[in-house]
Amino acid sequence: MKIKFDKEYPINASPQLLYQYIATPSGMTEWFADNVNSRGEVFTFIWGDTEEKARLIAKKNDEKVKFRWIEDDEDESEYYFELRIVLDELTKDVVLLVTDFAEADEVKDQQQLWDNQIADLKKVLGST
Repeated sequence: MKIKFDKEYPINASPQLLYQYIATPSGMTEWFADNVNSRGEVFTFIWGDTEEKARLIAKKNDEKVKFRWIEDDEDESEYYFELRIVLDELTKDVVLLVTDFAEADEVKDQQQLWDNQIADLKKVLGST
């Protein structure tokens, strides 16, 4: 059984710009994977010789995208990963909230992976 976890990353960019990087194949190729293609709701993520497919199961413009890995899709699993943009109305601070699942002994590694991915995203955005 996998464990759900959330991580928050402050991002110095507008929600509209950030959304382009989390919701489009061209944007995700800049930071998430070596290459990203999509056919309808199915996104193919390529890292070196590894290819993983995920289904886009929810999206809301300038707010969130939610994917389920195809390998988890067959069993109608509750596992997914979501990238949600949260805008603080008072401070106008933008936070990217990542929700993901990992095996109990892999949570720290998975969180570290997200830390590295989001660091790459911040570089691409010029958000330090």
